[in-house]
Amino acid sequence: MRPPLNCGADVKHKPQRIAIGCAAGFAGDRLDAAEPVVRTLIRTGLPAFLIFETLAERTLAIAQARRQADPAAGYEPNLRAMVEPVLADCLRHGIRIVSNFGAANPLAAARLLKAMAAAHGLSPRIAVIDGDDLSGPQHRELLAAQLPPGFDLDAIVSANAYIGAEAIADALRAGADIVVAGRVADPSLAVGPAMASFGWAADDWDRLARATMAGHLLECGAQVCGGYFADPGYKDVPELHAVGFPVLELDEDGGMLIGKADGTGGAVSLRTVKEQLLYEVHDPAAYLTPDVSASIAEAEARAAGADQVIVSGVRGRPRPDRLKVNVCTPGPWIAEGEISYAGPGAEARARLAAEVLRRRLPDMSLRVDLIGVVSVLGDSAGDLLARRHTGGEDVRLRVASATTDRSAAERLAAEVTALYTCGPAGGGGVRTSLRSQLELTSCFVPRAAVRASFRMLERVSER
Repeated sequence: MRPPLNCGADVKHKPQRIAIGCAAGFAGDRLDAAEPVVRTLIRTGLPAFLIFETLAERTLAIAQARRQADPAAGYEPNLRAMVEPVLADCLRHGIRIVSNFGAANPLAAARLLKAMAAAHGLSPRIAVIDGDDLSGPQHRELLAAQLPPGFDLDAIVSANAYIGAEAIADALRAGADIVVAGRVADPSLAVGPAMASFGWAADDWDRLARATMAGHLLECGAQVCGGYFADPGYKDVPELHAVGFPVLELDEDGGMLIGKADGTGGAVSLRTVKEQLLYEVHDPAAYLTPDVSASIAEAEARAAGADQVIVSGVRGRPRPDRLKVNVCTPGPWIAEGEISYAGPGAEARARLAAEVLRRRLPDMSLRVDLIGVVSVLGDSAGDLLARRHTGGEDVRLRVASATTDRSAAERLAAEVTALYTCGPAGGGGVRTSLRSQLELTSCFVPRAAVRASFRMLERVSER
């Protein structure tokens, strides 16, 4: 028997509980996470939703750049691998999929999902969420009023507002089996299903805040189940190699029971839940999202059984009147090079190699790390590296630089490669990379200026 969640009075035409599972916490997450989550959702027997959260702040800008290079691209590259193993089971068991894996091209993602379903003889109703993309010329005046003076509007690669749950809820109320979004706020992936299922109003602040924190527990995938939490001897997590992903039950008053997929490793405990509740929350009394200002200042977490925790006491206040927008523009080129030295004198030889590079590239600002001596704790100025000498015999030199001059970045890579025969003795294992960077600027725009909506795929032109 499930522990009580303090459900409200029975409403015959609405469910008293729903189940929401999360199968991705970022774009590069595991591709085998969804199947145990879906099996668990089926086992609950509740109206169920499967969410995938795949966008970080720069992920969307990268997706916009891909779409500019190929109009058919710009959505989550792993979409097929993430969803195809569970798509048929979800559709046949009425589990509705909600995700931001549409990134910069939700329509293309929706069309791929339609084709994937058709291969199984299925024809789901797929909704596409619009309104977050403000990168078009029609939004230049809006952005110009909010960005710093002199900002180069013509250089914008992407500009996306964090929209909320209302369009998702509207799409689900309209019968969507799959909802494909771009930049919605992460918790809104759970708030939308709750609004649609329970009939909550857009100003039901306490319930929206509870669903928001439910979404916050889910959005990082395995983190609430022990991933990114484990610290041997201090925070031990069993079977971390098979860590599970979360499944949460939510009632019509916003009461929540958080657990994990059946038959998986990891742990859902008071500690994992409390850590995730506080993760990336700038103010526990006012966690601002497009849907609500949520407070966990008086929240309580209590154990409800093995790998089950109930969270209560979340309160809400009116949502902000402005929406955050992330604007990305082209940044510098990042050049990196690595080479290894081993045996007696390895550290001295690695330091000599770094000095050769500094003398060969006098106009570049180089970040130098000696992996095995100083790397993670090092500083770009090299102060700690200059003070710390260990006499290590297993050292890898890493040199990096950021520059707007691509030819200079390419020269760094070439100079590291040349250390094979032009540097100290015994160097090997050279690797180099060159990539373009994006600069991120955030601003806020009036909520009324952003029009979020949905459209069903079958009503979209196939041009």
